[in-house]
Amino acid sequence: MNALIIGGGIGGLTAAIALRRAGIDATVYERTPELREVGAGITLWANAIAALGQLELAEPIMALGMPELHGSIRAANGQVLTRLDNSALRGQFGAPSIAIHRADLHSKLLSALGEQHVVLGRQITRFEEGGAGVTAFFADGSQARGDVLVGADGLHSLVRAQLHGPQPPVYAGYTAWRAVVPFDHARLTPGETWGRGVRFGQVGLANGLAYWFATQNVPAGQRKPGAEKAELLRNLRGWHAPVEDLVRAADESQILRNDIFDRPPLAQWGTGRVTLLGDAAHPMTPNLGQGACQAIEDAIVLMKALRAANDLPAALRQYEAQRMARTRWLVAQSRRVGEVGQWQNSVAVGLRALAAKYVLPAMQSRQLRQIVAYQV
Repeated sequence: MNALIIGGGIGGLTAAIALRRAGIDATVYERTPELREVGAGITLWANAIAALGQLELAEPIMALGMPELHGSIRAANGQVLTRLDNSALRGQFGAPSIAIHRADLHSKLLSALGEQHVVLGRQITRFEEGGAGVTAFFADGSQARGDVLVGADGLHSLVRAQLHGPQPPVYAGYTAWRAVVPFDHARLTPGETWGRGVRFGQVGLANGLAYWFATQNVPAGQRKPGAEKAELLRNLRGWHAPVEDLVRAADESQILRNDIFDRPPLAQWGTGRVTLLGDAAHPMTPNLGQGACQAIEDAIVLMKALRAANDLPAALRQYEAQRMARTRWLVAQSRRVGEVGQWQNSVAVGLRALAAKYVLPAMQSRQLRQIVAYQV
């Protein structure tokens, strides 16, 4: 069996690794001329680590990250609203949660796959089914033919657009800044800080680095090249230590800014010999840290569906059916968490602080267990 995987991100690489481990000849086609990830951090929860364990990648990837054992939600003045202890999750589910640099994760996945199985500079323009196969057509005039095609080409997936039409993604109402900086871990206050329409998060990474992010309610498309750092420092003036110091530690060129989008769930991901995976299928806001985790889960379920399949279209529909309810729930939950975190009405923010103290811990614990207890 020959699988064409469109997109060389975390989901596409993991899917190619999984399929090749199952004896399927999988090749990744990536539109960019060079494979590299952005300078940002990522959280891999226990469910993703357990899934990676099925590819014998859990240990080497954990070695590149830092265990996320605890964190807090704070008010802008530093008052702790609630604490989160993840250490119990490892004992219960057999895998930790880690924070890792996206570039380190991407590099490890590429190494595990082998660069010879990635074709760069291939922007898909369309695909055609016929003759018991599917053909991908690329912008440079080249073609590739396979038994199945997997669209793992992200939020703005061209494979999804051909399947379901070119609907635009849905803006969540806020933008996000991110950076990775050298920083003393002893000074960090891991977790999130909630203000009025503004949030800030921080976590330690390996090698003396820290990852931080900030959000703000603004209209889409409001980037300010060369002035993002100054904008952030205005938004976060007077917040508890070390929030402002983390922002100051970043060079302007290191600060990434992206508006936050997701999409409404699909009734069916693919048709025939074509399916979707990761953000192409179920893009979600980053509020639960599950975007990459769900792409990794997708890859394992896809592998198991195709491994012994006689009817390939039926196997792809089986994969989709197994994944759709879970990812639909996570898209909705992630958007809901983001909406609450971005409240800016003073009365609502006060009520949110009370809920964080007295209601959120139990809700958060149940939600986390529902997320990480899933077995692919």
